[in-house]
Amino acid sequence: MTTIASLGARLIRVPLTRPWAADVTSVGVIATHVVRSDGAEGWGFSWTPQIGAEAVLALLQHDLSAFAVGRSAEPAEVWPELWRHLHEAGGGGLTTIAIAGLDLALWDAAARAAGTSVSTSIGRRRESVRSYGSGINLHYDLDELLEQAQRWVDAGFDAVKMKVGSPDLARDVDRVAAVRDVIGPDRALMIDANQRWDLTRATTAVEALAASGIAWIEEPLRADDLAGHIELARRLRSGSAVPIALGENVHTRYRFDDFVRSGAAQVVQPNIVRVGGITPFLEIASDAHAAGVDLHPHLLPELSGQLAMTLPQEVLVEDIEDAAFGALGALDAPSPVTITDGTLTEVPHEGLGLRFTDPEGLR
Repeated sequence: MTTIASLGARLIRVPLTRPWAADVTSVGVIATHVVRSDGAEGWGFSWTPQIGAEAVLALLQHDLSAFAVGRSAEPAEVWPELWRHLHEAGGGGLTTIAIAGLDLALWDAAARAAGTSVSTSIGRRRESVRSYGSGINLHYDLDELLEQAQRWVDAGFDAVKMKVGSPDLARDVDRVAAVRDVIGPDRALMIDANQRWDLTRATTAVEALAASGIAWIEEPLRADDLAGHIELARRLRSGSAVPIALGENVHTRYRFDDFVRSGAAQVVQPNIVRVGGITPFLEIASDAHAAGVDLHPHLLPELSGQLAMTLPQEVLVEDIEDAAFGALGALDAPSPVTITDGTLTEVPHEGLGLRFTDPEGLR
């Protein structure tokens, strides 16, 4: 049996070209390196935009590294053991984000040992996937927002997503209508409230915003409010019929199953790192496909795009403007994917093709 011989991790702060807020000017990447007992090496990462990067690093260095050494290097075999080991510190969140650092590195090592890419080793079903333009833009003034929308149009995206959740609903209504005017009637327009509403406000807001032709409303309520989402879905079915999307803050296959089986979500959006890596992501994607629920991964197009090519269902890959690792200069080689005219394709590479530079030194 091939086993894990060593696991290392380091924290890198990657500056953002376009800050996501006044206090979010960089994202935290915990770069990982695994060596297997047969000498094969793999590189992965954990990720959190602002909060918890040091805690994830500590979990990797103090709670996962020694535990993992000597265990199977097969991701599907070792992942449940890692989750049970860290479960005392929480069933998801920091724990699953930390596990992702090892899981991704193990998938990378296996593909590199075979001289191929991860998508090829899983089994690629298509050679390209659609991508949509996305932005952290609630703090933009209207002119900045519309300039961004025009850039999405010029870049060839046929679907875009913007933030809502202003204290004044009229501001959201005006901004969504203005973006619709810029992108035209034929592009899909999604809106994301980032958990800013309660049930009453969400009901009122979605009904008002639906006039602009909304493809989905993302995170209208607190992400863990299952009962609230069930009730909101019931209300929307009898009103605007706008689908509910969520998942970037759902951390386990079991919780996704709760939202899908209850009818609370019509679109699921797992973040591959936050759910614990490729191993659980593929399980969540399989569950969604079996249930007939749409799945569109959250962020990380250089990772999400590769896995999207292996799924039975067609998905949209989120591309936040000027936030991809390659565009930020965070990688030590060209990005493993490229996005042109709203279409994502792979560039030839081995493994995941995601090795990070270290612009600030070890931390």
